[in-house]
Amino acid sequence: MVSALTPRRDVEPELKKLKVEKLSRTLSWWLWSCNVHCHTASKDVLLLHEQKGTSNHQVTKRRKKARPSCPSVLNHFDKQYSEELGDLWASARAVLLDPHSWQYGVMLNRFSAATDITQILQSQGFSSLLLQTDIPKLLSSGSSAVSNSKYEAGNNSHCVSECPPDDSPSHTLTQDLQSEPSLQCYIHPYPLRFPSQAHRPGHLKQYYLLNAASLLPVLALQVRDGEKVLDLCSAPGGKAVAMMQCATPALLCCNEPDAHRRAWLSRTIESFLPLSLNTRVIVSAQDGRSCGQSEAGIYDKVLVDAPCSNDRSWLYSSSSQQGEQRLKERDRLPALQAQLLRSALLAVRPGGIVVYSTCTLSSSENYAVVKSVLNDCPEAEPEDLWEEIALPLSKYFTFSPAHPDHGQTLQKPSLQPLDSTVSSYHHRLGILVVPQTGKTWGPMFLSRIRRKK
Repeated sequence: MVSALTPRRDVEPELKKLKVEKLSRTLSWWLWSCNVHCHTASKDVLLLHEQKGTSNHQVTKRRKKARPSCPSVLNHFDKQYSEELGDLWASARAVLLDPHSWQYGVMLNRFSAATDITQILQSQGFSSLLLQTDIPKLLSSGSSAVSNSKYEAGNNSHCVSECPPDDSPSHTLTQDLQSEPSLQCYIHPYPLRFPSQAHRPGHLKQYYLLNAASLLPVLALQVRDGEKVLDLCSAPGGKAVAMMQCATPALLCCNEPDAHRRAWLSRTIESFLPLSLNTRVIVSAQDGRSCGQSEAGIYDKVLVDAPCSNDRSWLYSSSSQQGEQRLKERDRLPALQAQLLRSALLAVRPGGIVVYSTCTLSSSENYAVVKSVLNDCPEAEPEDLWEEIALPLSKYFTFSPAHPDHGQTLQKPSLQPLDSTVSSYHHRLGILVVPQTGKTWGPMFLSRIRRKK
């Protein structure tokens, strides 16, 4: 006998349809509201105000109080970046000082239940960021040969899985991997922020909100099915989720030594990846600087999304004292970043790839770090990303076409369109996304290094 509280199988599709329709109505209403107001008043809060002495409701504007920037940090940025970025800094400065202008990307989760979110996004003016015709090489999901390493998924004393066991017999790995690997991200020309979804244990989120430039290091890594991948500085986990949209690696080890950030990472994984993947996607608590010694030559690909002086957040330090402290910390970061990059080059197998990335414009944390590590590691060889990523995606992002060397530019950056004939020597150490008006993505630096066979 079937309990009255148990949904019958023949009504389950109807219940699912009702849930989808409810979500559709909610998102459509929110996006309609944004379309009415946000296009012409991104810095204003539009309020429904009842005037005194009348029952008529009128929409009025009230300027939202701007977040104050930290003067000491801004002064430091002005001195450094006006020299390093040239003409690009004025517009980048304006974007960084106006958080209301920041754009957000919506990355879809291939493991969640299918809904009409894509149709809602498109109907409201969102467009696909990473098109197959733009970067066919990067979005190829073909398998590649995997090295014979001593690392076996789910059997490593250094990695501690924080994902609960899969106790749902109706949800299998085969079912979860039926969806074709595909990195889908939607963006809007205006700074509209799609509504975020709350974390619900046992339920997968359908999309991830992010700065779209943060997907570029994942694309550069070129993760393939069956590979062993290390995300050395993984929290909060957005890039790990993006990797799993691109391919199905045999192992993705998400490393984060800080306990608080590791808990954040684990919750992100729980929110976006099914439990059936818990033997493939694991969480490690190692000091990233030691992974090269403890796991030498194990991985096919390693991502080093290094701790850095995050320009977007540091500019809004809560006090002058915090700003001054962060500027002192900034001077110490390149040494840590170089240690992490050296460790990654030891952890990757001969012929494997390491991608180094930061979310700062600072050349001392970007090009200078890569250059110093290459000088110490003759087995490492940088790969030019200009034609592979910068040129095909230049309609979405603004790339700085030259690399500074301790404050000096080989070719002064400008606002001129990208030129495919730009010398590889100018950008072989990496490429830099600079936020600009209308293309507010970034900052994001990325460099790809291959360990020679």
